Amino acid sequence: MRRRFTQEFKVQAVEKALSQCDDVRLEDIALDLGIGYSTLQRWIALAKNHELETKNNGSHMTTEKRPHDWSLEERLNAIIECASLDEAALNEYCRAKGLYPHHIKQWKQDFAQGPSTTPVKSDSKQLKQEIKQLQKELNRKDKALAETAALLVLKKKADALWGFNEDD
Repeated sequence: MRRRFTQEFKVQAVEKALSQCDDVRLEDIALDLGIGYSTLQRWIALAKNHELETKNNGSHMTTEKRPHDWSLEERLNAIIECASLDEAALNEYCRAKGLYPHHIKQWKQDFAQGPSTTPVKSDSKQLKQEIKQLQKELNRKDKALAETAALLVLKKKADALWGFNEDD
């Protein structure tokens, strides 16, 4: 028997999944919600295609980006806008932007520390491709080495059987 979930639950589940940090896996979120991982993935895909909220009359999902999807320029602008705000105004600003005050504080600390030494996404993608290419080359060389070793073993066996020795 299939469980039926309300549209509101689906929307809330997708919003929770999209608002989580990178260190939280979707599998864990699905487990916490008591739904299947593939079900949550399907709901997220529907939401990204704006199909999930159209099924629900009246309710719509927020289109705000997750905090870690903000560009550096957007983060800097948010820090500047929040610099003169008191706590209540900061909370209101954050609610309007789909953030929490701790995101602003963390971004401010990140800017104060300077540029990070971790590679950006494009660099990591290039590095992954290079690693994949090197692994292919290593596998090819391993196979060639194994073939050479097998040929040497066969030559020794043949020499032993037929009594042929190159040194003679």
